[in-house]
Amino acid sequence: MKSLLTPENTLPEDGCAGTLVGRVQLPEGPAVVAIRGDGVYDVTAEAPTMSTLLDAADPVAVVRTGLATANRIGDLADILANSAHDANDPSKPWFLCPVDLQAVKASGVTFVASLLERVIEEQARGDAGKAEAVRQTMIDAIGTDLSEIEPGSESSARLKDLLIEKGVWSQYLEVGIGPDAEIFTKGQPMSSLGTGAEIGILAASTWNNPEPEIVLAVSSEGKTVGATLGNDVNLRDMEGRSALLLGKAKDNNASCSIGPFIRLFDDTFGIEDVRKAELAMSVEGADGYRLTGSSSMSKISRDPLDLVSQAIGKNHQYPDGLVLFLGTMFAPVEDREEPGAGFTHKVGDVVRIETPKLGALVNRVTTSDKAPPWTFGTRALIRNLAERGLVSKI
Repeated sequence: MKSLLTPENTLPEDGCAGTLVGRVQLPEGPAVVAIRGDGVYDVTAEAPTMSTLLDAADPVAVVRTGLATANRIGDLADILANSAHDANDPSKPWFLCPVDLQAVKASGVTFVASLLERVIEEQARGDAGKAEAVRQTMIDAIGTDLSEIEPGSESSARLKDLLIEKGVWSQYLEVGIGPDAEIFTKGQPMSSLGTGAEIGILAASTWNNPEPEIVLAVSSEGKTVGATLGNDVNLRDMEGRSALLLGKAKDNNASCSIGPFIRLFDDTFGIEDVRKAELAMSVEGADGYRLTGSSSMSKISRDPLDLVSQAIGKNHQYPDGLVLFLGTMFAPVEDREEPGAGFTHKVGDVVRIETPKLGALVNRVTTSDKAPPWTFGTRALIRNLAERGLVSKI
């Protein structure tokens, strides 16, 4: 893992040209940092939490002000290397997930390709061995191209009536082409992991996959101020058995990774870059297996800012802000071992998610019961900041 966590493999293609911020674990506690070409700088004195920074009227200006007096923590290369789960020295700095007090939310079935796979999971009742037969039935009934259907439109309502007639309507089609997006809680504040960490799947799961996604950083007022990458680990068998098992399928120990950094919106990067982003993903197995995939934001069925407006507004507030996974079109169907069984993770898989403007997020797969337990939550963070005299600045 250590060899993968280098500046060359992690930074965006334009290096530190943009405003990159993150969180680093220091001996005294978590720090909010800015990543520059000559090192990593502690701006905690200006913004004790990432939530505080992203809620500022001008987060980029806060970072610039903080850099004027910030302490240099160290070289980016050294801190990245120490972020590897299998080479971590706890006495030295390492990168954490770049969000802290924010709610961790996710939008589901926002791409046609993954929409069809969610319906297949449901129809197969979580049994990977039945997926191919169900897939063919679905294709025969509705085809594979729903890209011209605008969610919530009159044409989508007509399609819904047709599918009900054919007996293939699904709750996933409802949120995929209906007026209301699926917005769910992926994990609790402070529970997500950063680059280099081990991500967890339930040991009982036999059908699962990574989900490479862009994650928007949103202030408490609903303003989108930046973006990063995320892996919304998906247990297809659990959710396929019943949508009411979504919590069991999504919110487990170590099941959410975000990072490596948040790129704030400035004159080098903005929402249009998100809309045009092309994500690449690879899975490298300890057994020599390799899987590659991609997800194109141009194929998303709902605009990213529409998803934000459905997540936060007059009906739902997040006083500490939120981060929002935007969904993925990646849904692997190729067989890893047994014919007809599709893809599923094995312990030891290394997952890399990257896009030119946001860099790369790298994690190794383990099971949730074997991953380090989550022990540092909101109460621990507030206590730590109080001991450091920083609570009044939150």
